[in-house]
Amino acid sequence: MSRGPVGDRRGEVPAPPAAVEPAIGQGLTTEEAEAGLAQWGPNSVPEPSRSRVREVAGKFWAPVPWLLELAIVLELVLRDLLQALVFGVLLVVNAGLAAVQEGRAQDAVRLLRRRLQISARIRRDGEWTLLPVEQLVPQDLVHLRPGDIVPADLRLESGEIQLDQSSLTGEAQAVSARAGDPAYSGSVVVRGEADGRVTATGARSYFGRTTQLVATARAPGNIEKLIFGIVRALIALSVAIVAAAAADGLYRHLPLTQMVPFALILLIAAVPVALPATFTLATALGSRELARTGALVTRLAAIEDAAGMEVLCTDKTGTLTQNRLAVESVFPLPPYDGDTLLGWAAAASQASTQDPLDLAVLQESEQRGIPPPGEVVSFVPFEPATKRSEAQVVVGGEPHRVVKGAPQVVASLTGSPFTQVAAKVEELSSTGARVLAVAVSGPAGPLELIGLVGFADPPREDAPSLVERLRSLGVHVVMVTGDGIATAEAIARRLGLGPVAVKASVLRASTETGQARHGRAVGSPTNLADVYAEVLPEDKLLLVSRLQGAGMVVGMTGDGVNDAPALRAAEVGIAVASATDVAKAAASLVLTDPGLGNIVAGVEVSRRIHQRMLTYTLNKIIKTLQVSIFLGLGLIVLGSFVTTPTLVVLLLLANDFLTMSIATDRVRTPRRPQRWGVRPLVWSSLALAIPLVALSFGVWELGLHLMGLRHSALQTLSFVWLVVSGQATVYLVRQREHFWHAAPSRWLAASSGLGLAVVLFLAWGGWLMSRVPAPDLGALLLVAGAYLVVGDLFKAPIFRWAGLRR
Repeated sequence: MSRGPVGDRRGEVPAPPAAVEPAIGQGLTTEEAEAGLAQWGPNSVPEPSRSRVREVAGKFWAPVPWLLELAIVLELVLRDLLQALVFGVLLVVNAGLAAVQEGRAQDAVRLLRRRLQISARIRRDGEWTLLPVEQLVPQDLVHLRPGDIVPADLRLESGEIQLDQSSLTGEAQAVSARAGDPAYSGSVVVRGEADGRVTATGARSYFGRTTQLVATARAPGNIEKLIFGIVRALIALSVAIVAAAAADGLYRHLPLTQMVPFALILLIAAVPVALPATFTLATALGSRELARTGALVTRLAAIEDAAGMEVLCTDKTGTLTQNRLAVESVFPLPPYDGDTLLGWAAAASQASTQDPLDLAVLQESEQRGIPPPGEVVSFVPFEPATKRSEAQVVVGGEPHRVVKGAPQVVASLTGSPFTQVAAKVEELSSTGARVLAVAVSGPAGPLELIGLVGFADPPREDAPSLVERLRSLGVHVVMVTGDGIATAEAIARRLGLGPVAVKASVLRASTETGQARHGRAVGSPTNLADVYAEVLPEDKLLLVSRLQGAGMVVGMTGDGVNDAPALRAAEVGIAVASATDVAKAAASLVLTDPGLGNIVAGVEVSRRIHQRMLTYTLNKIIKTLQVSIFLGLGLIVLGSFVTTPTLVVLLLLANDFLTMSIATDRVRTPRRPQRWGVRPLVWSSLALAIPLVALSFGVWELGLHLMGLRHSALQTLSFVWLVVSGQATVYLVRQREHFWHAAPSRWLAASSGLGLAVVLFLAWGGWLMSRVPAPDLGALLLVAGAYLVVGDLFKAPIFRWAGLRR
């Protein structure tokens, strides 16, 4: 019988039978695994289906739909069926658009889930291999190491591990598990290594599913808070305008049957009806674009953070280097020779760990035909905190201890002065080599340093150019490595990083002064080091917190379980291609390929998405100011309604189609990190909205005195002007430079052209509104074009003054 979590017998589930019980330490063959997969199915749990009807119905139950529904009820009470119908169309169209776009966003996230696979080390056909956890079947043999999420219910056969079962029991304290104990899916290995036999998979496992790395699609939280803050101010402005207009209407004895719909529609015009769907669509489309470049988004809000990233703290191995470690040099100390040194180094290595250093040592010793010095009876894998691995080896019936790790650490364990090998370590490190020391002790003797092993891991060919690209985008690249400072400096020179390299000990300087040794301030953008060497896992979290304390947006790469806190704390946590499951779960971006290329693409894509959302926000603020002020002041100054509630509803429909397409617009990548700021948005929007309000009154006077239109036709003219000026505003603000620098996307151009054509056709034909002659409509287009050209001359200085620069 399988038990519940370690130390808990609740939730017992029967272990599935197997046709053949494999021997201890032996895995399945491919044929046996295929038969098990056919019998038990994949190791996954189907997601519960969502009711599309319920999701669509939810779009009618929110503050904005409530206002529209109230307007419909009032119009029905007043027996104005046409306006009630128009309000109903707006309500249905907005709900449909939101449902369709959120559906597309959910499809994008489901695609990411399929691509963001977790792998497990499985023994198949006598070899250890990495396979997707979905292919696990009962009786498979799995190797667990720190940072792994247990992929299925297991019964341990060898080794000892510490398990974090908080996701199962709610208890934060890790528990021990050894041979004979169960390890249940969803637990996290925090220490040790072990082999375990699969007892249950998929829906039959205790946890029910392996893990879920990708967050549910939703609009970015920080952006939402900012935009809704602005919208609250706009609604407050609209309420003030409504109150003033209502007071004026009461003074003029205007009927309530006209004032109430006018007040409701003015409030509705100030609400960003398309905001959630537009933001969700933009980030979802961006996540799919990132997935094509090899960067998988685990939460959509991370795209917003990546746009503002100013510092990227990146690991060396696998990101800046090729992660093809090979033994480059062997330096034995007398009386030992090179083969003896490699033999003992191999004894302190294990293939099942898949550690690159261990694999390099084992490969070199195998190629040289070096036999093992004895039988390994226990093994402690490398841990970043201790910076060493060790094993107990029986030689001639006598126990021996072998330790392999950082030279300073191993030398301190032997009691020998590090100066004995310091010169050789410095010589090897200066070439960029990774250096490990090996020490051995006999049955009763102390540890003795027997030599050094140097490993080559050359920089990636594209790394220098990618570092330069990030620098050109305003991102300071910082290399963070556990290597000694000489090795780190040598690699940094080859990568084209800055010249300032310091030891991680500077991060532990006094938090009161914030000053680091070597005379450099840790959190100052101008004094930030380019390389941090001899870094421990906790140093990464400290580096992130220091940089954030200085007001910087930080990106951090990582791969191990000890990197998870720093990945979670950074605004942009990036799990590299070889990362553990825990690191992937903590990160906001997961790379599928080694190197910086995916990160560069992530920065560029996120900044383009930011530009699209900035265009939407500027356009929304400008249009709200224009419509609210023109409608309210028009009633007060002109003594009549400048347009009808029905036409305002049509205006909102036309704007919604256009603003939705902004999420697909073609934009240029900004050259510097992008941040949201209320002040620049408000001031630049106000500076562009005031001329529009003045032009709106000018158009009214033009129609009254030069075109000779009657009042109802003037209301149509105002409606058409609000539509065409809104189109012009989108093209004006979509580029921080001149509007002709980049062509719009096909969707934006198509929605713009279709919206204009429909509105002009209705106004020309007199459908749903009074008719306006074609020459008058053409004059409006000329006025809008002139506004776009003249406004473009003043836009750049306004944006620079407000701080909205590329």
